[in-house]
Amino acid sequence: MKMNRKEFFKTVALGGLATTLSAVGDISVLAQEGAKDGKAVDFVALLGGEPAPMFEKGMAALGGIERFVSKGDKVTIKPNIGWDKTPELAGNTNPELIVALINACKDCGAKEITVFDHTCDEWRRCYEHSGIEAAAKKAGAIVVPANEEKYYREHSFPNGVAIKKALVHQAILDCDKWFNVPVLKNHGGARMTIAMKNLLGIVWDRRDIHQKGLDQAIADLGTIDKPACLNIVDAYRIMKTNGPRGRNADDVELTKALFMSTDPVAVDVAATKFFGQFTNMKLEDVKYLPLGEDLGIGTTSLEKLTSERFKL
Repeated sequence: MKMNRKEFFKTVALGGLATTLSAVGDISVLAQEGAKDGKAVDFVALLGGEPAPMFEKGMAALGGIERFVSKGDKVTIKPNIGWDKTPELAGNTNPELIVALINACKDCGAKEITVFDHTCDEWRRCYEHSGIEAAAKKAGAIVVPANEEKYYREHSFPNGVAIKKALVHQAILDCDKWFNVPVLKNHGGARMTIAMKNLLGIVWDRRDIHQKGLDQAIADLGTIDKPACLNIVDAYRIMKTNGPRGRNADDVELTKALFMSTDPVAVDVAATKFFGQFTNMKLEDVKYLPLGEDLGIGTTSLEKLTSERFKL
């Protein structure tokens, strides 16, 4: 259901998602007016549900999966599978969300669905212990490795500042549409890793990219001429500290949220504001957000987007 600003604040406070009214004010974007006359929106925020129901509700508000996937499309899904961690530790994207997306693409008639990530820990252990490999295969997707340079091809980023070319995974270059599905968590270097930062998992030469200035590199990768058709931020569990790998369950908060947008900068801004309710994180600390806006890949002005918010 739609909620006005007052109802939303009241619901969030009663739901335990903020301890003070001022904390709720940090996510005031979620109370923006939605599109009129049933038109699809640019941004959706959902609170209080399980991954699949939140995804389904959000996708409907965005105009349905048909807005993004056509019959016969080859689709790639890029979650965060970077770490040898189980789902409860929030190091990787929730496998239930990935399954919901796979099922939606299948229902829309996708010809082929591929899932991959360039992991940081040993890739076989990451794929297994994240739960994503088994869940994605069971749902009917193809899960491919990204641990060797042979899976990548050189691609130009002419609008980049520090990054002008990089080796990009063939699953991105060869698909018709792709979805960016990060998990919301702290990052020691970039402060936050969300949708924009998740693109480091589509390239091979990450060490070189880090050396060129991480914040600018993150923004540069967002200028790819084949951007994700939708950014889906898993905030069912968030890693509050010691990211991106995390140490133990003390780093994790069960928040049951989901953010979806066609705009990677905007969704990262909203997710960062939400994250700021649970730990000390300010927008100005995340340097790549304005850099991405400067390069034209999205907006930090959330009021420019039509939006919907739901409490399940």
